[in-house]
Amino acid sequence: MFTGIIETLGVIQEIKKEKDNIHITMDSSITSELQIDQSVAHNGICLTVVALKDTFYTVTAIDETIKKTNLSDWKVGDNVNLERAMKLGDRLDGHIVQGHVDQIGTCITAEETNGSWYYTFEYDEKLNNITIEKGSITVNGVSLTVVNSKKNQFSVAIIPYTHEHTNFKTFEIGTKINLEFDVIGKYVSRLYANK
Repeated sequence: MFTGIIETLGVIQEIKKEKDNIHITMDSSITSELQIDQSVAHNGICLTVVALKDTFYTVTAIDETIKKTNLSDWKVGDNVNLERAMKLGDRLDGHIVQGHVDQIGTCITAEETNGSWYYTFEYDEKLNNITIEKGSITVNGVSLTVVNSKKNQFSVAIIPYTHEHTNFKTFEIGTKINLEFDVIGKYVSRLYANK
């Protein structure tokens, strides 16, 4: 489990394809604190550490993960939002994040608004995911509050700190992002659909 509060950015050093899997090697300031088999959220995708060396660590993504996320768009040199798994007893500063991406979304507006940043994202409504005004959403692993919710899109406003310390600063119109919808909202939506 994660909180959606990004600890640091990592930089992709290497991407290797092996059969249907992709091995991603990251350079990160948190590498010395990681262990083999530990879960780390990468742009909201929960991936397991499989190798460690110096300031580098490697994670592996399987085909199922690649199909449901924007992982296939990643390139060497990209900045990735990183968060280690939550410790039991820690504060939950964001919201409950599983690290299981529901679908990919697309940035359709990115604008600076006199001190904060305003982004609008569009997603495929056929997958039956929903947002609600003032509800929680995870965008590339960042826990955010929805400020404008429509049938297949939503907006968020972020503070300058979040803009500077995550990969939001690289977003432009057309950028593909990972979305994890609020777990409580998913259960309520499923219950409602089964009536």
